[in-house]
Amino acid sequence: MAQQRQTSDGQRKESLGALLERARRVLLHEQRTGHADAAVKPGGLTSFITYWSKEMEEARASSSTAAGDSTLSGDQVEQTLTKLLLGYQTQDPMRRAANVRSALALLDRATAPAGTPVTTPLPKAGSGRKIAGDKSPWSRHDASAATPPKSVPRSAGTHATLVELPGRPEGNYLLQSPVTSIPGVGATQAERLRRLDVESIADLLFTYPREHLDYSTLEKIANLPFGEVCTVLGLIWEVDNQRTSGGRTRTIARINDETGSIRATWFNQPYLKKQLTPGDYIVITGIKQRFGNRVEFNVRSHELPEKGDLINTGRLVPVYRLTEGLSPKVLRRYTKWAVDHCARLVPEHLPTELRSRARLMVLPQAVAEMHYPESPDSLRAARRRLAFDELFLIQLGMLTRRAHRLDGPQAPVLSAPESLIFLDGQPDLPSHAPSSLGPVAMGDGLWPLTAQCLEKTLPFRLTQAQRLAIREIIADLHKPQPMSRLLQGDVGSGKTVVAAAALLVAAANGYQGALLAPTEILAEQHYRSLASLLSPFGLHVVLLTGRQRAKDRSAARDALTSGQAAVAVGTHALIQEDVTFSRLALAIVDEQHRFGVEQRDSLRAKGYNPHMLVMTATPIPRTLALTLYGDLDISVLDELPPGRQPIITRWRTGTQVQEAYRMVVDQVATGRQAYIICPLVEESEALEAKSAIAEYERLKREVFPDLRLGLVHGQLRPAEKDAVMRSFRDGMIDVLVATAVVEVGVDVPNASIMMVEDADRFGLSQLHQFRGRVGRGQYQSYCYLLSHEAGAASSERLKLLENTSDGFQLAEEDLRLRGAGDFFGTRQSGLPELKVANLADSRLLSEARELAEWLWQQDPYLKALEHAALRERVFLFWRKFMAH
Repeated sequence: MAQQRQTSDGQRKESLGALLERARRVLLHEQRTGHADAAVKPGGLTSFITYWSKEMEEARASSSTAAGDSTLSGDQVEQTLTKLLLGYQTQDPMRRAANVRSALALLDRATAPAGTPVTTPLPKAGSGRKIAGDKSPWSRHDASAATPPKSVPRSAGTHATLVELPGRPEGNYLLQSPVTSIPGVGATQAERLRRLDVESIADLLFTYPREHLDYSTLEKIANLPFGEVCTVLGLIWEVDNQRTSGGRTRTIARINDETGSIRATWFNQPYLKKQLTPGDYIVITGIKQRFGNRVEFNVRSHELPEKGDLINTGRLVPVYRLTEGLSPKVLRRYTKWAVDHCARLVPEHLPTELRSRARLMVLPQAVAEMHYPESPDSLRAARRRLAFDELFLIQLGMLTRRAHRLDGPQAPVLSAPESLIFLDGQPDLPSHAPSSLGPVAMGDGLWPLTAQCLEKTLPFRLTQAQRLAIREIIADLHKPQPMSRLLQGDVGSGKTVVAAAALLVAAANGYQGALLAPTEILAEQHYRSLASLLSPFGLHVVLLTGRQRAKDRSAARDALTSGQAAVAVGTHALIQEDVTFSRLALAIVDEQHRFGVEQRDSLRAKGYNPHMLVMTATPIPRTLALTLYGDLDISVLDELPPGRQPIITRWRTGTQVQEAYRMVVDQVATGRQAYIICPLVEESEALEAKSAIAEYERLKREVFPDLRLGLVHGQLRPAEKDAVMRSFRDGMIDVLVATAVVEVGVDVPNASIMMVEDADRFGLSQLHQFRGRVGRGQYQSYCYLLSHEAGAASSERLKLLENTSDGFQLAEEDLRLRGAGDFFGTRQSGLPELKVANLADSRLLSEARELAEWLWQQDPYLKALEHAALRERVFLFWRKFMAH
């Protein structure tokens, strides 16, 4: 009888254990797939936990667990998991990650034998197997990640402590509570906050002020210096709007204090006339400047202070981004409550030693000080900590991507003697080439090469920068690890020849190469160049674009599949499912910031882990390149081919624009062509700059009635845009009026003059790209920069461009003057929005990179228990990064 009872107990225990293990496997799978609620289909985790809970009840109803069989009772586990996972589909990613982690910790305890020491409730290491669809390099569970943790004894039967994030019991529940938890926030105010992307208390804490007003260090109007950023408190005396000669709106207010008055100006904000009321106090931040005989205060930002702010002049007052119906006073009240009650609950994810090395403030304090700092010094320390975090997380992500590449599947090893490329190249393989391969005789591949040396077929000699870049690429191709290299160069520096050399090495080994371009006209341009460069070697180059005739597309696809074609050039048509390669070993992506991650991966998937070369025509400052392309090796072309005539650049204002118009007429008369760039596509009340459409009509009617004008802008369909660009390239258009769509890549050697309207609205790097569209042939070329009423900062940029042709020097200066956000333009950088960090801060960026490398050497992939919180933080941050 006793034996029968013992057997029954064993079956019962095994049944409960199987249910717990099933839940554990499901949750581990959910973690690996990025908390996308895709582990159980259909219905997700909410559906799973509902049915699982019923099964647990049935298992417990049949019999009860004997005392001491496990560390936790089944009903405790069931109730807690149900609480954590019901409504999972409506939870945000951070809440999902925390709840799954807590559930796994609880299951680990529940399945441990009684009396087993219990570790801190963090995720248990599981399988490191890559799950289909998981594109993040961060996999939270790895079989090799099991670092033995320090044990904490706990008596059997003690309830498990639910920990949302390590070291912060239950704190994340409050942080993820809706904003309606804050006193005074009802449904109406919650909707207004939602317009600011604030839905939880955590969202509010991490929505930082755009600036702080220090009422204790205000300048008096009579003491304002020229040319320095200052803040003034005064009384609004009068307000009016005026139209400038350039068609812009200027709001002018007379501001008084006890020492005098000053004329404050805002541009293109006519609505301010209704917001600024005479008799109210205003705080303005800006620069005192002289315009002719007038002295004005050019306002950068302003604040209409509350009476309480004027009384408490000893503190820094936060200034937040607002939305309609939400006043500064009310928003400050909400953030003050959140800081006072919840900032201390923010989990710290940086290890103590790392914080000590970097001299960083703890995160909860930094969040609090970022809103309501005790002093300017504490605000600087808080800002430094938060900026460091953003840069540090990016660097860790880059290190992970690089490690996955180096540790992943091998690429084809491509060997070729230097004499294949250079006239003075060595005939034998480099010493670091795999000796087992031996020298590759020309013609042993799929395509018998009909020439022996690339440089011998060129009408020019390669520059030293090109030779260095080619040698770096050849060295990468000789390695079994897949190449991932960025080739960046100034406009006209000869990137296409370098790409041709890489493709030639692949062909010499019997492998194919592909080049992906963002537009059809760029693809056609690359196709013509590569076909010309590789034709002496008898290599067949094919083009694949969306506008090709079906017959031509089919022929190109067949040539790639059969191996007849050595090189393919194309747009998105190149990565369609019906395009297959025989032996793809080298993938080249031009202007990669214009492609998504999936598109680049699609090209890589066309071969067996091919080598990857990324090209960009935008000179990138070194510190910024380490952030944007920190996972890539970098080659730089900072030298222009010999014999290239420098472009004469002239900055003109006011009536001097007539000089530019006359130069356009003169150049067209000699058979040349011209570009005219305008900043916007259509009239905008916000900026009121000339649009390309309106300017085109005016130029055609009033300035160049005898010339053939064309128009291209971003609102045209791609086919329409390409048609206009082809007409200009083929000489059917004399003057092309355009927006920024011609910034990169279009090659029209006959174009000799570039005229940029409202040049002060563009950054240095973008203007340099415009200038690079001319001077590509044998003719002397010119660039005219036209502006109206350019401010001090714009004048500095335009003067620098007028006197400097070095794209890398201009890029460094542009980053310093405008920051990384404006350096690339809207979302072009591929980075997530950085709330605090400034990528122009090279010192902090370098420090973040050095410490990331130091930590990586100590603990690759952050597997150690003490780095679990940081690992989770990097995962969440990197997923967002990879989405762009």
